[in-house]
Amino acid sequence: MRLDQYISDLLYRYECVTVPEFGAFLTQRKGAQVHHTTNAFYPPSKVVSFNAQLTSNDGLLVKYIADLTEDGYENTLQKVLTEVANWKKQLKNTEIVSLENIGDLSLNVEGNIQFEPSYHLNYLTSSFGLSSFVSSEIQRIVEETKKEEVVVATNEEETSVISLVASQERTKYRFPWKYAAAAAIIVSASFFGFKQYESQQQIAEQTKAQKSINSYIQQATFFNANPVELPSITLQVTKEVQNYHVVAGAFRVEENAYTKVEELKANGFDASLIGKNKYGLHQVSFASYTTRAEAAEALLKIKETIAPEAWLLVTE
Repeated sequence: MRLDQYISDLLYRYECVTVPEFGAFLTQRKGAQVHHTTNAFYPPSKVVSFNAQLTSNDGLLVKYIADLTEDGYENTLQKVLTEVANWKKQLKNTEIVSLENIGDLSLNVEGNIQFEPSYHLNYLTSSFGLSSFVSSEIQRIVEETKKEEVVVATNEEETSVISLVASQERTKYRFPWKYAAAAAIIVSASFFGFKQYESQQQIAEQTKAQKSINSYIQQATFFNANPVELPSITLQVTKEVQNYHVVAGAFRVEENAYTKVEELKANGFDASLIGKNKYGLHQVSFASYTTRAEAAEALLKIKETIAPEAWLLVTE
């Protein structure tokens, strides 16, 4: 049995795929990246990792294979455990277990399983069709600068010296910087004069508007017998999306799913129906969460105390 093919299929839709009595393959979203040395651009992706501590059978992998092969859950579970035994034997013999499009498993010097992920396949469905590419290097040209002094006569007794920074053009023609500097001074003086006039006009308009508002407030307060109806305000509140669900079970009969929800609520859980899966089963969650960290913490607690078969579902 080629378990790697089934695991690869599930990694597109789930962040955790557990292989019974062996470990779990996890995926974590990684944003787009730019390699500044090679000028290579990489699209967003999912990074695959391995956790040898998560060995409890959550039923996801076995049920998926059983539904595809129509071989029954128990028979499929035995085949999966047989394949896991072969993996463990290969690792014990210092061999490398290569899983296509997932990565390589081997034992380190301490006897622990180490995992080297494969980057041949992007499991992030939203990045479908995007591939990495290398861009040509961007050339930047920095122009040399030099200072020129322009003397502007202010009166017969004193003069003013102004330092200007001008770009040294690499052409045979030289721009008349002295005349440009004098023109810039004249334009600046005109601009500041206009800004001062505009500021005075704004102050006058604001004073006039304030007087008008004060007059209206006085009329509304002292001369209007009828109360003034204020306009209503509508606040837009963004609801947090809960995409992480700790699944309690899946039922083919919807009535049984509702019964499970009521049972969990009676035991203090914020249980709910989270819709049908592609097999037509009604899924029930212990609770739903907005972040993966909250969901993982709740899943661990539920597995240890109540339901070892509980598992994590991520919806988009």
